[in-house]
Amino acid sequence: MRLEGELRIPSGCAIAAVISRVGKRMSGEAVTEAMKPMHDRSNGLGGGFAGYGIYPEYKELYALHMFFDKRDTRKSCEMFLKERFEIVKSELIPTRKMPEIKDEPIIWRYFVAPLKSVVSSLQTDEKEFVARTVMKINSEMNGAFVFSSGKNMGAFKAVGFPEDVGRFYRLEEYEGYSWAAHGRYPTNTPGWWGGAHPFTLLDFSVVHNGEISSYDANRRFIEMFGYKCTLKTDTEVITYIMDYLVRVQGLNLEEAASVIAAPFWSTISAKKDPEEKEKYTYLRTVFPSLLITGPFSIILGFNGGLMALNDRLKLRSMVIGEKDDKVFIASEEAAIRAMEPDAENIWAPSGGEPVIVRVKDGAY
Repeated sequence: MRLEGELRIPSGCAIAAVISRVGKRMSGEAVTEAMKPMHDRSNGLGGGFAGYGIYPEYKELYALHMFFDKRDTRKSCEMFLKERFEIVKSELIPTRKMPEIKDEPIIWRYFVAPLKSVVSSLQTDEKEFVARTVMKINSEMNGAFVFSSGKNMGAFKAVGFPEDVGRFYRLEEYEGYSWAAHGRYPTNTPGWWGGAHPFTLLDFSVVHNGEISSYDANRRFIEMFGYKCTLKTDTEVITYIMDYLVRVQGLNLEEAASVIAAPFWSTISAKKDPEEKEKYTYLRTVFPSLLITGPFSIILGFNGGLMALNDRLKLRSMVIGEKDDKVFIASEEAAIRAMEPDAENIWAPSGGEPVIVRVKDGAY
């Protein structure tokens, strides 16, 4: 007989999110509370959150959230950053001591602006420069990891249950127009601070429930373009795929969704609109290695919105609800009710159907 904790539960993990369509900022407390009813979907080996609109006073700067194993590592990394960025502010990320959160690294943040002379010398643009810097630190600097690198947003993650991680990072003291959360039940990869969700790059963040059976093919393809998967969790590759498709290739979110959760060929051939048929045929033909197979439900955060997406066969649960200006997304309706007891229009999106919610222009 297997003991509790030894069973493999591939449907484990919990995701939740909330966004205000009018850009109204809300504390991180509600999304932290949303994780409590889904406690048993996690096993304490990873929890995390991403908030957007949380740094209005530094909204034009990149917020680098970092883990360091020791002080000397931080000092060395800071010297490297000073060669590439103007560091406007540098500080420990505030936390509260909790017995549930153990073995914490040094958790630091920098608000930075890329040095224009360095960006120009590399003949690249600012976002590509920041992305390359993140990859370099995470792959080459032992004991240093950038786990968030966007503007006016930030990720907060740790080894622990998500409701404890939210309290540890004092998320009730932050306000943002959208939040996403994750409770982890690792099945194939280790539970460690860098491997907790969300995974981020620039303004993108991803929380994921499921398992990527196509991980090796996806990783090999994306690493040809300078991305490096170093955080020992398959979800990391989804973030880089979305960055590549949207930022680098210029696809919109709907098109990117139809690459990673591509319609079946039979579905494409049955389409009556010739332009639609041509578009989906093109995307499946050009990006076959970026089709993600295996069960998944993901929430993608980006500046100004959220996208929810299931795999094509809908093998992981996801429900959506609304109330006034807010839209709620979660693995279970109970999590939505924890955020808004009077939520309305509860429904479940179809497999492979992206649900994209955007804040109205100029509201964030």
